[in-house]
Amino acid sequence: MKRFDWKSERGGTKAFVIVLVVLIIIAAVLFAVKIFMDNNAEEPANADTNLAAANVVVEEPEEEKPKTLAGSERPIAVMIDNNINAVPQAGLLEADIVYEIIVEGGETRLMAILQGKDLDKIGPIRSARHYFLDYALENDAIYVHYGTSPQAEDDVEELGVDNINGIYESSSNFWRVSERYAPHNAVTSTEKILSIAERKGYRTTTEQEPVLNYVVDEVNLEEGETANTVTIPYSYANTVTYEYDSKNKVYKRYTRGEEQVDWDTEKSVTTKNIIIEFVTNTTLNDGSGKGRQTIDNIKEVDGYYITNGKAIPITCTKESRSSQTVYEDLEGNEIEVNDGKTFIQICPSDAEIEFEE
Repeated sequence: MKRFDWKSERGGTKAFVIVLVVLIIIAAVLFAVKIFMDNNAEEPANADTNLAAANVVVEEPEEEKPKTLAGSERPIAVMIDNNINAVPQAGLLEADIVYEIIVEGGETRLMAILQGKDLDKIGPIRSARHYFLDYALENDAIYVHYGTSPQAEDDVEELGVDNINGIYESSSNFWRVSERYAPHNAVTSTEKILSIAERKGYRTTTEQEPVLNYVVDEVNLEEGETANTVTIPYSYANTVTYEYDSKNKVYKRYTRGEEQVDWDTEKSVTTKNIIIEFVTNTTLNDGSGKGRQTIDNIKEVDGYYITNGKAIPITCTKESRSSQTVYEDLEGNEIEVNDGKTFIQICPSDAEIEFEE
């Protein structure tokens, strides 16, 4: 019988253990290599992504631009009644610019410049006066009125003004509201105006820059005169007052001592800017006996720019009836105007304007 050689068996066991350990080490190495290769296999995609990211052109955000009278839609200029029986009016809240100029009898009439608005009611609409055409033209606007003076009728033809006279339109386009009496109750809508303009073949887009030099950054007139209350006497029949609302940085408008509000919503009519122009007005000797006015505005006149509770003196220069008025400070620089609504008060040259703290 063969005797068991424990030394020989011990050597074999030892060899087996060594082989097993080596195999385990090899397996671990192979596993590590696999993980490494898998990770490296993902790197090209990541590298491509990083490369793509490196090549992406990061677009700078577009510079913010003023919103007032921006875009290509052609403005409309609507004659709005300002008689005591015509208030409150519709359309002044949404207007970009409102011109106020004296007419016969010491009254004033308003012309609202609106661009890209959708209003169900604008008015009451009144008849044309020839000097309002100058400001419709400088805004490249379609001029909307209800009736006309003889002078305005002639000038519309001579100057080639795109105009809409509500008297010649159907009652579905211009209508009279029952809660007021004529002539202080004719209204229309922007939809009707644009429909008529299309029918007449009027251009409904514009490439013209706004009359005013609007800027995005807030304009504060550091050197200006304090103007928390602004009083503009047009005549014994009409004084306009503005009260500054420092919280909202706008002026509330008052006429004949009453706060001006919207016809339907009764919201206060406010404005960011006020421009005053001193213009000589005289009574026409046209044989009508109606006291119709004319103004001497094709020249340089004095005025004020008012915003954020301050006022500065300016000059206002209009070289022709269709050219844009240029507003400059006393050093000859075009004034920067806060983005927002502006009331342009073209008032008698002898009007005694008051500014109060």
